[in-house]
Amino acid sequence: MSKVRILPPRESAVRGDQRLWQVDAVSGGIAEVSLLGATEPEVVTVSIHDLILVAEFRDRIYPGLRPDGTVERGGDKPFHTVISGENFHVLEQLTFTHEYAVDAIYIDPPYNTGAKDWKYNNDYVEGDDLYRHSKWLAFMERRLKLAKRLLNPDDSVLIVTIDEKEYLRLGLLLEQTFPEARIQAVSTQINPQGTSSGAAEFSRVNEFIFFVVLGGAELTKWSRSMIDNDKEASDVSNDQTVRWADFARFGANASRQKSPGAFFPIFVDIKSEIVHSIGEAIGWSTDPASVPVPQGTRAVWPPKRPDGSDGRWRTVAESCRELVEKGYLKVGPHNPRSDRHSFAYLQGGSVALIESGQIRVVGKDAKGAVVVEYGEGVKRATPKTIWTLPSHDASRWGANLLQQILPGRTFPFPKSLFAVEDALRFYVKEKPDAVIVDFFAGSGTTAHAVMRLNKQDNGRRQCISVTNNEVAAHEQTTLRKNGLRPGDPEWEQHGICDYITKPRIRAAITGCTPQGEPIKGEYKFTDEFAIANGFEENAAFFALTYESRWMVGNDRAFAAIAPMLWLRAGAVGERIDSLKGGWAVADSYGIIKDLDQATEFIHALNERNGIRIAYIVSDDEGRYQQMRKELPAVEPVRLYEDYLRNCESTGDL
Repeated sequence: MSKVRILPPRESAVRGDQRLWQVDAVSGGIAEVSLLGATEPEVVTVSIHDLILVAEFRDRIYPGLRPDGTVERGGDKPFHTVISGENFHVLEQLTFTHEYAVDAIYIDPPYNTGAKDWKYNNDYVEGDDLYRHSKWLAFMERRLKLAKRLLNPDDSVLIVTIDEKEYLRLGLLLEQTFPEARIQAVSTQINPQGTSSGAAEFSRVNEFIFFVVLGGAELTKWSRSMIDNDKEASDVSNDQTVRWADFARFGANASRQKSPGAFFPIFVDIKSEIVHSIGEAIGWSTDPASVPVPQGTRAVWPPKRPDGSDGRWRTVAESCRELVEKGYLKVGPHNPRSDRHSFAYLQGGSVALIESGQIRVVGKDAKGAVVVEYGEGVKRATPKTIWTLPSHDASRWGANLLQQILPGRTFPFPKSLFAVEDALRFYVKEKPDAVIVDFFAGSGTTAHAVMRLNKQDNGRRQCISVTNNEVAAHEQTTLRKNGLRPGDPEWEQHGICDYITKPRIRAAITGCTPQGEPIKGEYKFTDEFAIANGFEENAAFFALTYESRWMVGNDRAFAAIAPMLWLRAGAVGERIDSLKGGWAVADSYGIIKDLDQATEFIHALNERNGIRIAYIVSDDEGRYQQMRKELPAVEPVRLYEDYLRNCESTGDL
């Protein structure tokens, strides 16, 4: 049974009939269709050219991909991929190619303002709908559940941006969907000028970013704290000062009773103010005044707490002796009023950086403490939860930058390229081969940011961008009046993917506008160079297709499945698009359907380095298992059993 919708008449400005119909018969280009779910039977005849095939969320779908060109400047680097299609169905597809294999997901979903913007037409939730919040949450929940199946549960991150309209609800949904995760929200300034809906409202300058951290994923410190005071960049990487921590413990756990082993005297030479020796910790009943003091020294005990009780040092006596021996304890000047010295020490993190060479010991001071400094560009700051960098201005580095790249083309509210780059850096900086997914790809900012990160450290990260080819709501009316409708080439060329996403990624790589002119201007901040230089990267473009289960199972849809096999094998190098000889081997994978040629196939696999997967087309379980035993150390995947089983499991959530 084929489910369809009836397209509106040409030159009509209306959206058309949104009801679902069932095709009962087709003859001579005319279809007889009946209304699904009708209380009273309703049957009409309509031209097959006025029908569009549809799939509902509860339907099983068997996705494929139709290649739509490439741009190649990256040699043997993996390809970034752009997929045009309904993102829910593409996510289902990606559970076959990338289940639990994604390092980071960055998404900027629709903010549910009720506006019919171009990115993701909010017709599914009207502005005055009493259930708009619950509908939006259901929309997001379906996609987040699939996203969870893509993320590596042991080490990955989901990054989601949102404004105040759904901030609280999204936070609860993320906690519900990812109960095992560490979730933190950041407030980021994206519009220094501010916007408001009326005199009664504050001027909004910020939005929020949720970081959902899974498994052992760790935040990588950077040279910026993310808070800026009207400077072009708050860069601490050239500051070589190493922080010494106070050796006296303060706060709720600073009591002698919390750690009696950390209550001991430090004997300081009165004349030189050098540490003479470290005393032993004393018992509860021992009066500090009764402890003998070496001649020519003064005893310095941990400072008293505000309530008059004894405090404690940061370490026990033996550890303090090691600090003194290595020069990692610094003695402050004598205070005559208190007859005391203050002490500072190098904490474990700084000591580790000394041992790794990132902090240099350049000498010792007059009291025996080491003089240390960071190597150039080594110092790192802990990022704060409020971001105010000028580089995150969405007008200047989002909309204006996009105009430089795609002159004459507009897109509502694109992210600042550098804001996305910075957010990703914290979790993929130490992963040069990371796989990043954006299933609300919009103008393609995430893929562009990943290319920038790769250039900074010669990385091989790859981005999978998913977007629809929706036409702006205001343009749809004009196009319909001109006799066009969805599916017409003249209509589709105005869609987001064909008009913005793909051209932007192509232009970013080549350094040229769609008109072939060098892009004006320069990238700023972390890595400054001419935009016209482009990137040494590869990208491949695809459109989502819907395949018949029967065609797939009978090996008659190989052309549509082939790009998915390439994606699962890493999207690197040559793609196998046909099997005329019964088997084929590419850079990272091989496919065989004529098992009588297994010997030749296995020999070819052994001859290649970098093979990750061997796809075996067989409906004979015994022959598949036998061949699996003969394979070299690669992942075996049975076609089309694995593919079909995966699609069956994702049809309902």
